[in-house]
Amino acid sequence: MSLSTALNNAMSGLAATSRSTSVVSDNLANALTEGYYRRSLELSSNGAAGGVSVGGVRRVLDPALQKSVRAAEANHAATSVTTDFYTGVSRLVGSVNDGYSVAQRFNDFESALIEATSLPESDARLNDLAMQAEELAVSIKEAADGVSTLRNKAEDTIASLIEGLEKDLENLKDTNKKILAAEIRGQDPSGLEDQRDNLIDSINEVIPVQIFTRDNNQVALYTNSGIKLLDGGSVAEFSFAETSIVTPYMSLANTQLSGLEIDGKQIDTSINGKIGGGSLAAQFHVRDVAAVEAQQDLDTMAGDLILRFQDPSVDPTLGATDPGIFTDKNAFYDPANELGIANRIQINSVISIGGSAETWRLRDGLNAATLGERGDTTILNNYAEALEATNSLSSPGLGTGDYSAYSIASNLMTNFTQQNTWAEQDLAYSSAIYSDIRARELEQGVDTDSELQMLMQIETIYGANARMIKAIDEMMQELMGL
Repeated sequence: MSLSTALNNAMSGLAATSRSTSVVSDNLANALTEGYYRRSLELSSNGAAGGVSVGGVRRVLDPALQKSVRAAEANHAATSVTTDFYTGVSRLVGSVNDGYSVAQRFNDFESALIEATSLPESDARLNDLAMQAEELAVSIKEAADGVSTLRNKAEDTIASLIEGLEKDLENLKDTNKKILAAEIRGQDPSGLEDQRDNLIDSINEVIPVQIFTRDNNQVALYTNSGIKLLDGGSVAEFSFAETSIVTPYMSLANTQLSGLEIDGKQIDTSINGKIGGGSLAAQFHVRDVAAVEAQQDLDTMAGDLILRFQDPSVDPTLGATDPGIFTDKNAFYDPANELGIANRIQINSVISIGGSAETWRLRDGLNAATLGERGDTTILNNYAEALEATNSLSSPGLGTGDYSAYSIASNLMTNFTQQNTWAEQDLAYSSAIYSDIRARELEQGVDTDSELQMLMQIETIYGANARMIKAIDEMMQELMGL
């Protein structure tokens, strides 16, 4: 081997170690950076020419593992949305140990009715019966209003998620361009690739995606069902018209709520539809299915309660269209107008403590012309029988069956609690899977101990190559002195 060849080898070794030092320092600097993938320098032998050839910087990642992480993250995001909804509904209706639950308000009303029946001449007990009736009506209304709030929150979140998708896709398109420019200039695009992966992660959490590699280190994004989101310079156009206030009367079916269009095509937004699997479809499910079913359950309970007490056979002083104890905004309740009744339920103003407060009418009849016999319990007994009577009802939470007034509230509370329990179990499962896969991905991240060991090796190799250059220099000096 000639001295010049040896010198070239040593110089290439110094260049390789110098570049390796830069890569290691970059890894150490970003050890805590979210979304950073560890870098490694590609080195190869120059073969017959001797020395080492420095290639590009490679990001260390497992594409299969990355795909699994994204799938688990999207599923976790979806289950988080549904769990938050059912937790909210369960809190609104109350649980078994909740003294303010709707079922407990039924109990309190029934207890006050028993007390009033045992001493009908007591104004205090009639007043308490009126107050408990009002508390029951208020608890149903507050639950229904809470469901409306959750539904409006879903509508707002849908709009926000779509706006974020549009921004992320535009940024992804721009990042693709920057990576192409870096490739053309021969620059290291690793940092830009990290940014691109972070953008894809953000998009995937909302709508699970498939990634396709194009020429020149470019990527294209499609949904799992094949809907284009980004390909080349073309970004999908989303169309969604947010409704400022979503009422119980609005639905996707009656076109009073907006669906989703991508590039002018109507998209199935159901939880297992064309964009299913992420947080966006889950929010549509809350708005269009889960909240609607919860509303139907509460409307069924409110409507049944009103009907039980506006029956003239229960209170003979009522006419065929006169409201009873519980009313539809102080009016007679028409079963054909059940939608949203839970949001409108209130007690009759003639017995309300905040209204006329003529609570003696609970004993003598709501439309009685004058005070009756103070010891008469006929109508109060009719009320008790009306509560215990079984009516044939049907709703998503109740199914179809015969129910007393209290059993409706109890069964709905149980159903909402069960839905919440199932949702929490799904969330715990998806969270465990995501955490496990994510931990495996993080194991491929920067290990500072390994990087420091690598730095020590680089230092040793650098020193050896430097000593080689010094030795060659001394040899050359020796030759020059001859």
